[in-house]
Amino acid sequence: MSFARTIVFPALRLLVWAVIAAALVKLAFFNGAGGLTADPGAPVQPGGVFTDPVVAVGTGTVTNTVTVDATVTADPAVEARATMEGTVGYLAVAAGDRVDAGAPLLEIRQEVPRDPLEITDAEGNVTVVEQAPRVRRSTVTAPVAGTVALKVMLDQQVSISDAVAAVTPGTFSVAGPLSAEQQYRLLDAPSEATIEVRGGPAPFTCTGLSTGTEVSPAPSPADPFADPFAEQASGSGTVQVSCAVPVDVTVFAGLAGTMTITAGKAADVLLVPVTAVQGLFATGNVWTVGADGEPVKKPVGLGMTDGQMVQVTEGLNEGEEILEFIPVGDPPTGIGPDGLTAEGTV
Repeated sequence: MSFARTIVFPALRLLVWAVIAAALVKLAFFNGAGGLTADPGAPVQPGGVFTDPVVAVGTGTVTNTVTVDATVTADPAVEARATMEGTVGYLAVAAGDRVDAGAPLLEIRQEVPRDPLEITDAEGNVTVVEQAPRVRRSTVTAPVAGTVALKVMLDQQVSISDAVAAVTPGTFSVAGPLSAEQQYRLLDAPSEATIEVRGGPAPFTCTGLSTGTEVSPAPSPADPFADPFAEQASGSGTVQVSCAVPVDVTVFAGLAGTMTITAGKAADVLLVPVTAVQGLFATGNVWTVGADGEPVKKPVGLGMTDGQMVQVTEGLNEGEEILEFIPVGDPPTGIGPDGLTAEGTV
């Protein structure tokens, strides 16, 4: 037993390890797959086939719904302006009064001199009599209903178009920025939208929807350490959509929410994914697969879109197959994959 433990078992272990090592060497260096041995001189052929995914033109219903992040804002005060030059002769209201639209706010008076009269008595003597000036009056009325703030005092001289009062309506609007794509989708915008204020009342309908209002950014304070000779960057305005909050809905300026605008719906129309179309307004391009397997560009007419699918008005038929994604061409000569110049020296 001692002989087996000291001589036989160690020898068997060495034999097993030797067999394992030989098998690994054969697999690594002698193509141990047996009958699957390949010709070392034969060229390597790719085993995968890659094709661009295609999608068939289908039919369905598309709803043009645009959702915008919006904010509640207080409507600004509306100024009332003088319609003639003269003196403030009468104040019909006091600062802080609540007035209706068209209510009189103040009166402007203007004295127009008149030529003197010449009176001849029975003896032929002529007497010149000065006439009192003719007084013209102009009443300035409230442009909207709201709270009045006067900007002039009694007997103050004013000129035409001077702001003599301002009326704060106390109403609110909801406004939000529009991207370029959303502006195209809202060219035929409706007159109302649905508003949902976070932490506020139930969703409600706002009216008087207007789009295309450009809001210029507020000027930033001057940097005392900036280069005075550096070119000044010109800030671009933001195009907004806005609508009026109903007077019976309680909101506060600064509240955030969403504005949902439904600008149309088309049923039983040809639809393709927006990923397959180059351009999304009126006209665009899609790519079909040619006889040689290469993409072929095809112009199409476009209609309504919901941001995922777009209506095709002409250029395609139902069931026709197009590439699901716009083909990406090779970069121009001299342009690297990162978009930078690939040639030249620094």
